[in-house]
Amino acid sequence: MSFEGLECFTVEIAEHVATVTMRRPPVNAQNARFREEITGIFDALHDMAEVRAIVLTGAGRAFSAGADLKERPGLSGKPGAYPRHNRMVRAGFDCVAECGVPVIAAINGAAIGAGCVLALSADILVAAESAFLSMTEVDVGLAGGVRHVRRHFGESDARLMIMTARRITGPELLRMNVVSACVPDAALMETAMGIAREIAQKVPLAVRAAKRSFQVTEELPLQDGYRFEQSQTVALAGTEDTQEAQRAFAEKRKPVFKGR
Repeated sequence: MSFEGLECFTVEIAEHVATVTMRRPPVNAQNARFREEITGIFDALHDMAEVRAIVLTGAGRAFSAGADLKERPGLSGKPGAYPRHNRMVRAGFDCVAECGVPVIAAINGAAIGAGCVLALSADILVAAESAFLSMTEVDVGLAGGVRHVRRHFGESDARLMIMTARRITGPELLRMNVVSACVPDAALMETAMGIAREIAQKVPLAVRAAKRSFQVTEELPLQDGYRFEQSQTVALAGTEDTQEAQRAFAEKRKPVFKGR
C-alpha cells in the first residue's frame, strides 16, 4: 500500500509501528479531504499484517482543532447534505476505533471538538503537558461528542466538560484517569512510540483479538463478555504464532512471529 499523494497526512512505518501524522496547517482542522484520507489510511493499516501498532499525532501546535467550520454553512440548503456529511464525520472516527491494530493517540496540543473525539477514538491516550481536550459545541450552538466523552471520563467530569466547554489540560486528564501518561512536550513521541513498540513485540493475532474483545464486550453483560473472550482464546490456540510463543517461553528464547 502506497501512502503517497496525501494532502493532510503523512504515514511512516518502521519496526512494525505506523506513525500517522496530521499535517493540515495551521491547526489540523478536519474537512472532507481530511476525513477521506484518514479513513483510507486506517482501513489500509487494518489489512497490513506488518503493522502491529499505530501512533496518531498532529504536526505543529495542535493535535486537531476540530471540524473545519467553513464547510458547514453550505450544507443546510442542499437536500441530503447533512446525512452525507454526518456519515463522513462518523467514518473519520470509526476507522480509528474499528481498526484491528491498537492506536495510541499522542496528543501534542489542542484537541478540540472533532479533534477531541478523534483522540478519544484511540485505544490508548498519552498527552503532552501543554495539550488539552475541549468540547466547544455549546459555545457555537451545536451538539455532539457526549458518547465518546463518556467512554473515558467519569460522569460528573463528562458533564462538566460538555456543559462548560472547558479546556481540560494534560495534568488534569491524568488526574481524571483519561490518559495513561502526561509527559513534557519533548518526551511525548518517545513515550507513545515506546508503548507502540512494546505492543508490537507481542503475539500479533492475540493483540488484535484483545482489541476486538474491547470492542465487542463494551456493552455486554459480564458472563456474555467473558464467553466471547474464551471463544477468542480457542481460535488463537491453533495458530502458528501462539504455538511459537509458547515454545519460545518454554525454551527461554525470543519468539519469531509470522502473523498467522
